Amino acid sequence: MKLIPTSIPDVLLFEPQLFGDERGFFMETFRQSEFESLFTQAGCVCPTFVQENMSRSQKHVLRGLHYQVQQAQGKLIRVTAGSIFDVAVDIRKDSKTYGQWFSQVLSADNKLQMYIPPGFAHGFYTLSDYADIIYKCTDYYAPEFERTLAWNDPLLAIDWPIAQGIEPILSDKDRAAMA
Repeated sequence: MKLIPTSIPDVLLFEPQLFGDERGFFMETFRQSEFESLFTQAGCVCPTFVQENMSRSQKHVLRGLHYQVQQAQGKLIRVTAGSIFDVAVDIRKDSKTYGQWFSQVLSADNKLQMYIPPGFAHGFYTLSDYADIIYKCTDYYAPEFERTLAWNDPLLAIDWPIAQGIEPILSDKDRAAMA
């Protein structure tokens, strides 16, 4: 597994080693001891993951920007089918990168994984006809503590790859988010 630092030091990218031939491929997507070593290399404490989720979204679906005010979740995100534009926004008020965001295309083709620590809002936009996303979480989901930032908040100025004339498909909760 290869560690790829990002412009926000606590947000990390991981590139698994791929073993392939004419039959297909194999890759290890998670090994606790390897992640402990890579997080230490990045100067971060390795999280413990307690829950794994999977979602599917169709093209033009935009989910987020979600965060939890209690039981904040760190997330290790990967895409097993399709591709997404994944975004992490630092909402930790005491952070040097407060209000900054980082984005990365995650896809079944590039096989990158992105770790977003607790204290970040997270969202993504589906680029392919559909995308299957699997993510490990560092705490259990608690819907009563979930909040949503407006995906199009002008103060964040996220450069979403949404073509002119396309309206992203939003949930009622995400549509009602306040900037």
